[in-house]
Amino acid sequence: MSSVPRLVVAAPSSGSGKTTVATGLMAAFAARGLTVSPHKVGPDYIDPGYHALATGRPGRNLDAYLCGPELVAPLFLHGARGCDLAVVEGVMGLYDGAAGEGELASTAQVAKLLGAPVVLVVDASSQSRSVAALVHGFVSWDPGVRVGGVILNKVASERHEALLREALESAGVPVLGALRRAAPLETPSRHLGLVPVAERQGAAVEAVAAMGALVAEGCDLAALERLARTALAVPGGSAPWTPVSPTLDRPSRWGEEPAQKDFRPVVAVAGGAAFSFSYAEHVELLSAAGAEVVTFDPLRDDSLPEGTAGLVVGGGFPEVYAAELSANELLRKEVAALAVSGAPVAAECAGLLYLCRELDGRPMCGVLDATARMSERLTLGYRDAVAVSDSVLAPVGTRMRGHEFHRTVVEPGAGQSPAWGLRAPARRVEGFVQQGVHASYLHTHWASEPGVARRFVERCLTS
Repeated sequence: MSSVPRLVVAAPSSGSGKTTVATGLMAAFAARGLTVSPHKVGPDYIDPGYHALATGRPGRNLDAYLCGPELVAPLFLHGARGCDLAVVEGVMGLYDGAAGEGELASTAQVAKLLGAPVVLVVDASSQSRSVAALVHGFVSWDPGVRVGGVILNKVASERHEALLREALESAGVPVLGALRRAAPLETPSRHLGLVPVAERQGAAVEAVAAMGALVAEGCDLAALERLARTALAVPGGSAPWTPVSPTLDRPSRWGEEPAQKDFRPVVAVAGGAAFSFSYAEHVELLSAAGAEVVTFDPLRDDSLPEGTAGLVVGGGFPEVYAAELSANELLRKEVAALAVSGAPVAAECAGLLYLCRELDGRPMCGVLDATARMSERLTLGYRDAVAVSDSVLAPVGTRMRGHEFHRTVVEPGAGQSPAWGLRAPARRVEGFVQQGVHASYLHTHWASEPGVARRFVERCLTS
C-alpha cells in the first residue's frame, strides 16, 4: 500500500489546466484497465465529482489544513487501497497554501508528505523560450519537491510545440505531453467555480470522456506511468486511515462494536443537484459509528427517508434552486418538524441556507429565525474555530479547522447560542445551535475529529 504508484498534477498558477489534465489522466489510465484512485488537494468539492466520473471511485480530498499534515498520508492510503495507480490534482499554484502559513496546505507540501513526483502543467499560450525559465524556477525553488516532467497546455501549433520542447530540453526537464487548445473541453462555470457533475449529468460524462481522449492523444501515458512508479514509500510508515479507531473512546453502551447490532439509526443525508458538496469520509464515519446512512434529494423527494433519526445537509447551491426547494413544501415542513422534535440536524453552508426562514425572499424550512440572500461579495478562506456552545457535533471548547466559500449572507450571522468562535481572519462568532440543530457556514472535515460522527449518532439513539 505504501508504495502505490502515484502522481501529483500541479501548475504555476490557477487556470493553467490542472483539472483538465488530472481528470484526463484519470480517465485515460482507467481506459487502459487500471484501477485509479482520484484525489484533490484542498477543500474543493467540485473537481472530485469529475474525478469520480473518470475513475468510478469516490473523489477524495487531501487537506493539510483541515485535517493536519499527519492525516494526509493515512487518508491517501485509505482512498488508494486496492488501486493500481493514484492521481492527485493540486490546488492553485504549486507552492500556494494557506495564507500566512508558509507551505501549509500547498500542493508542494502534500507532494512531500506523499513522496510523490510532480507533473507541472504549464499554460504555454503566450510564451516560447521563456517557458524554460519559468519551469526552472519551479523545479529549483524547493529541493524537497521532485518535478518529474512537464505537460504543455494550450499549445498553438506544431511549430510552437517544437520551440517549447527545445527550450525545455536545454533546461533538462522532460516534456511528457503537449495539448492543443480544445474548445469542446470548456466546462461551464458560475459564481463558485465549475458547475458540479450532479447538475450536468450526461454533459459531464461527455466532458470527462473528451478530457481522457485529449490526454491520451497528447501525453506519453507510458512515461507518466513509469514516473508514477518512482514514487517513494509514503514517508513515516503511515497506515491507512480508518473510520473506526480503537484508540478513541466510544460510548460504553456500544461495547467493542461501533454500534448495537440490533439497531442502526437512520441518518438522512441530503444529496442531488442542490446539495452535492460532501466528503466521502463523512458517510464512512457515520456508518462506522453505527448509522444506516440514506441519501435523499430535496429537489425530488417530498419526504425524509423512513425512520429518519438524524439529518445531515451539507454544501451545494440552494441559491440556484431556491424556487424548487421552496415549492417542495411537504419536505420543508417535515424537516422543520424533525428539528422541533430535538433530533440531531447538522447543516453546513448550503444546509444553513436551507434551514433559514427564507432564501432570496422564498420560504425555506424556517428552522432558524434568519434570512439568507445572495451577495456580490465572495467569502473565502480557511478558519480556525472553537465550539462556543454544546451541540450534537461537539462539546464547548472543541477546536476544529474549517473553510468558508460562499456568495451569500445570512442575517443575523449567529444565533443566541452560536456554533463557532472564529479566530481568523477576524474574531467573531458564527452559526446557530438550538435543540439538536448545528448550522454554520463552516465546512469541516470530520476525519480530523472522529468524535463528531460518533457524538451525532449517539444523539440519534437517545433523542
